[in-house]
Amino acid sequence: MRTKSLKKNKINVVTLGCSKNVYDSEVLMGQLRANNKEVVHEEEGNVVVINTCGFIANAKEESVNTILEYVQKKEEGLVDKVFVTGCLSERYKPDLQKEIPNVDEYFGTSDLPNLLKALGADYKHELIGERLTTTPKNYAYLKIAEGCDRPCSFCAIPIMRGKHRSTPIEDLVSEAEKLAAKGVKELILIAQDLTYYGLDLYKKRNLAELLEALVKVEGIEWIRLHYAFPTGFPMDVLEVMRREPKICNYIDIPLQHISDNILKSMRRGTTQAKTTQLLKDFRSTVPGMAIRTTLIVGYPGETEEDFQTLKQWVTDMRFERLGCFAYSHEENTHAYSLEDDVPEEVKQDRANQIMEIQSQISWELNQEKIGKTFRCIIDRKEGNYFVGRTEFDSPDVDNEVLIDATKHYLKIGDFTSIKIHEASDYDLYGEPA
Repeated sequence: MRTKSLKKNKINVVTLGCSKNVYDSEVLMGQLRANNKEVVHEEEGNVVVINTCGFIANAKEESVNTILEYVQKKEEGLVDKVFVTGCLSERYKPDLQKEIPNVDEYFGTSDLPNLLKALGADYKHELIGERLTTTPKNYAYLKIAEGCDRPCSFCAIPIMRGKHRSTPIEDLVSEAEKLAAKGVKELILIAQDLTYYGLDLYKKRNLAELLEALVKVEGIEWIRLHYAFPTGFPMDVLEVMRREPKICNYIDIPLQHISDNILKSMRRGTTQAKTTQLLKDFRSTVPGMAIRTTLIVGYPGETEEDFQTLKQWVTDMRFERLGCFAYSHEENTHAYSLEDDVPEEVKQDRANQIMEIQSQISWELNQEKIGKTFRCIIDRKEGNYFVGRTEFDSPDVDNEVLIDATKHYLKIGDFTSIKIHEASDYDLYGEPA
């Protein structure tokens, strides 16, 4: 008797990379569940789907190592099948097939129906917006567009994700309503470029109109904006942010650099003067908003003078949130034709210098919060603390508010007023007000 066919598959989805990948994994899992498949996220399963990241060197290395780890498990008989999807697979499929042939099949970023077929499932069109969320129950990512039309010299995303494609407003509202019905209170809007939203569908930048529609969804209390491109920023978004209490006074706007020479080579379509003015407009239109940005140091041709310009600007701008990365030289990007001429140790040293400045700024801004009360959402309990966030903080990347769980009981997923009594560089400590 063949016992093999009686074995029920349990599919383990492993997610690497950014929140956009988290979203894609959730859609995949929702489809599998609708096909009556047993599916788990990063737990034990005999069939493994690895959703990879191919953005920069570190991420690619992590993806390759994860694939090798599961291929090894397959060889040891601990798992039966290994499938690979996502950005790394989209970008390097022929190389991966050659180097790691023991993967059952490789799929790209827009291969969901084929991946489902390989897993013995059918793609169900009627499931638009149905997902198996993997984040804490109180927040979820809402991907409003796929792909990117920007020509940034250092970025491989258009190679992996294709051209910009907006999701219609009615589909996003429907998805938000389904999330709210499951208890989600905070939507984090993501895309490769939020500010481009609607240009393809509605022939105009339509992010403000989308926000107007989403604030009407009952049960959603916070809406947060991630990955807004600075060039051509639709200023009507700020008006909606100022007017609508549900939209967090927070924006993530990756600026990458500020030296005009570097911005030009990066093909960012802006200048130091324009960027500085844009940030002033942000702050005057929405007083008290938190601005998060990311920067790249060590880009080809970055001189000591360019770096000093950047350093001074970071000091002057006093961003509420900031991340800094060493440049990664990515094949098939425009910048790949330039000489990667800043030594690795100089790149790392420059990144460290920027983060040191930011750490001091963050500490100073946090000290100003002592004695004040903030509405916080409680994400989880960790050790002896409940961990929450203010509207100025995104999960995983920003500051957290810690409340002593040995003295206070809070409900995870609830909003509560917290009075801050102590602050460090990146954490606030408080108690229910």
